[in-house]
Amino acid sequence: MKEPTKILGDERRAYILKRLQESSEPITGGELSAITNVSRQVIVGDITLLKAKNEPIIATSQGYLYMHASRPSAAERTIAVSHGPERTEEELLLLVDHGVTVKDVKIEHPVYGDLTASIMVSNRNEVKQFMEKIRATKASYLSELTDGIHLHTISAPTEKALDEAEETLRKEKLLIDLE
Repeated sequence: MKEPTKILGDERRAYILKRLQESSEPITGGELSAITNVSRQVIVGDITLLKAKNEPIIATSQGYLYMHASRPSAAERTIAVSHGPERTEEELLLLVDHGVTVKDVKIEHPVYGDLTASIMVSNRNEVKQFMEKIRATKASYLSELTDGIHLHTISAPTEKALDEAEETLRKEKLLIDLE
């Protein structure tokens, strides 16, 4: 039985880039590792090199995603929220139930300054996967470094959807009113 051939260096990175560009869904490092017959750590290095060449690749809780130019019709804004870790799933579900995509989470760290992490959840299933990954890895939330205060970049097809999502967060006492 012949072992699968490893795809080497530049050829592998070109292949990874093409796969990510053609996919509308995130692709995990494990999947890319299996396809190219290299370790997941090699894939992490490849992604880092592609990012260094200004390829718009982000790591989400569901895998790697190539960020195509966003549609100009989409509405986007940053919201400020505050809550403990126990309300994270509730917050994300409230947002996606309004047709909102939660793109990231940001905090202001006293030493490192602004820290941003990609979330990229748009529906209940993606929120479930995100929460399962947090639990499985026992990872901390960035917001735990700031007593629950954090920002999200959110987007939706319309401003109205964003307004309605914000109003729901306000009613649930999750939104920080900046007024």
